Amino acid sequence: MDITVVELLVPAAPSPFAQAALLLLRVFMGICFVRHGWPKLRNLQTWAQMLKTPAWLCFLSAGSMWAGGIALIVGFLTPLASFAILVSMAYAMVLEIKGGFPFIAADPYLIPEGDYAGPMGVGEPPSWEKAAMYVVMCLVLICCGGGMLSLDTLLLEDLLRIWLGV
Repeated sequence: MDITVVELLVPAAPSPFAQAALLLLRVFMGICFVRHGWPKLRNLQTWAQMLKTPAWLCFLSAGSMWAGGIALIVGFLTPLASFAILVSMAYAMVLEIKGGFPFIAADPYLIPEGDYAGPMGVGEPPSWEKAAMYVVMCLVLICCGGGMLSLDTLLLEDLLRIWLGV
């Protein structure tokens, strides 16, 4: 089965319901990653020290979250933006697994009082569940694209076809 560059960058979704679901997923993830990436970019050195990771790597991660989030909101280069975010989230999973965190933490309401207090006080116990969910969500957008209501479909697809002569 041959796949063209256009089909790789602008995959088609099968139905109007799938298109609406892709729009919802794309915009939701975009907003989340703009909100995750911007504070990390603004406090890069602090974040890098906390993670014990080189600042340049943290910059790439936070930058991909922020810029990738903006790209997802409008649906521009959706598979590439999703891949950049996926790499950051996969790295977060690795750090969390290396840190000994469980896949799904015990529900905070089931933990006896005083048994869990993180660096910022009492809150959600750490786990790698959220990072794994974002990886899966990114995989969906990589495979399905941004849908009909995206700049990919409304603008980029035709430009790519003209440029590549397809």
